[in-house]
Amino acid sequence: MKKFYFMLLTLFVVVTSVQTSSASAATATTGWLDTAKLDQGVVTVSYDVPADKRIKVMITKDGNSYNYNLYASQSTESFPLQQGNGTYKVSILENTSGNKYKVISSENVELNLSNANLVYLSSVQNVKWSSSDKSVLKAKQLTQGLTTDEAKVKAIYNYIVANVKYDNLLAATVTQDYIPKNDNTLLTKKGICYDYASLFATMLRSEGIPTKLVMGNTSYVSTYHAWNEVLLNGKWVTIDTTVDAGLSKNNKETALIKVASKYSAAKFY
Repeated sequence: MKKFYFMLLTLFVVVTSVQTSSASAATATTGWLDTAKLDQGVVTVSYDVPADKRIKVMITKDGNSYNYNLYASQSTESFPLQQGNGTYKVSILENTSGNKYKVISSENVELNLSNANLVYLSSVQNVKWSSSDKSVLKAKQLTQGLTTDEAKVKAIYNYIVANVKYDNLLAATVTQDYIPKNDNTLLTKKGICYDYASLFATMLRSEGIPTKLVMGNTSYVSTYHAWNEVLLNGKWVTIDTTVDAGLSKNNKETALIKVASKYSAAKFY
C-alpha cells in the first residue's frame, strides 16, 4: 500500500492549503447538505458533479479536516462526523487548476450525540453497505445462532482471514480516488488492506457492532496501513485482518486482538 500512502500525503497538503486560503470565501447555501441522519453522526452531500471537474467534500472541526471525493457517477454520498460533539464545517471544493481548489459552498453543522459510538454503525462512503448487500447477507449467515458480539466478531474475522488474499497487483496500481467495494472484495476474495478493513467494518456494523476503519502506521508492516478497532465488552480493541491473513497463509500464529501500542492511527472512519 506504499503508493496509496504517498498519494494520501499529497492530498492532505493540497486540501490543507485550500482550507487556510479559501475559508473566508465560503458562501452559506441550502439544498446540497442533508442532515436527516445527524442523530447517527452522519451527513449526506448531494452535488451535481460536472464531468470535467474534480469536486471534494471537506469536513472540518477544531482545525482538523477530513477530505473526500465526489464523483459524477455517485454524486450523493454519506460522510461521518467522527470527531466528537461540537460544530463541524462541511464544504464543497472545486478544483481550479493543478492542486488548487476554491470553496463553492459551506455550511456549519452542530453535532450532539448522546452515544458517540453510533457513527461507527453507519454506512458512509468508505464503509458503505445496505441490508441487501452480499457482504451483509454473508455476515448474517456467519453469525446465525451466535448470541454474543465476541462470537460474531470471531466468526467474521475467521472467514475473512481464511478466504481473502492480499492483492499485490492492486497495491501496485491503486489510485488516490480508490474506494473499497465490499461485495467485490467478497466475490473476488482479494484486496488491499483498505478492502480488508472496509469489509470487516461493514460486516460487523451490519450486525450492530460498532467498528472503526482506521488508517495509519504499524510495526507489523512498513507502509501506510488500514485496520479496525472494534467495540467489545465495552472496550475498543485493535483487529488487523490483513496482517493475520498473511500470517495464516504462511502457517504462522495469529491473534484476534492486536497490541494497540504497535499501531499509530492517523484517521478514523
